[in-house]
Amino acid sequence: MSEPLQERIAQAMAELEATQAAVARVQADLRQASETVRSADRVVEATVGSQGELKALKFLDNKHQNMTGPQLAASIMEAVQQGRARMARQVMDTFEPFTRPGPAGSVRRGLDVDWDRMFGSALDGGGRTASARPGRDRLRDEIDEDSD
Repeated sequence: MSEPLQERIAQAMAELEATQAAVARVQADLRQASETVRSADRVVEATVGSQGELKALKFLDNKHQNMTGPQLAASIMEAVQQGRARMARQVMDTFEPFTRPGPAGSVRRGLDVDWDRMFGSALDGGGRTASARPGRDRLRDEIDEDSD
């Protein structure tokens, strides 16, 4: 093997190892992450984990006692969905640096993540539009470029 090729392979391996270490750190941090959200009527407080799981649910100041079942259910769903959306946003923002290509001279191309598939309906309440999802737009751009 030629010297420049060996150097490029060594650089690529070093970048891969650094990326793997950074992803492991991010994953460890996210395992501990959660979002706590109150419903708009301030009746329910929901805590959601990084995988969208419900970790805690509190009924605040016994306000729920004056509600009908459907009203309480709506408050619970609102808080949980808002928590899931915020947590999805946090995960997306945390992994965003890994979706970009590396600096000039780098072999890193960036991950293409299908956030819709990963988070599904959790993104519906997050205020994030389809055009703000980098992985989805990049795929569309590549498909459009291929058709030229």
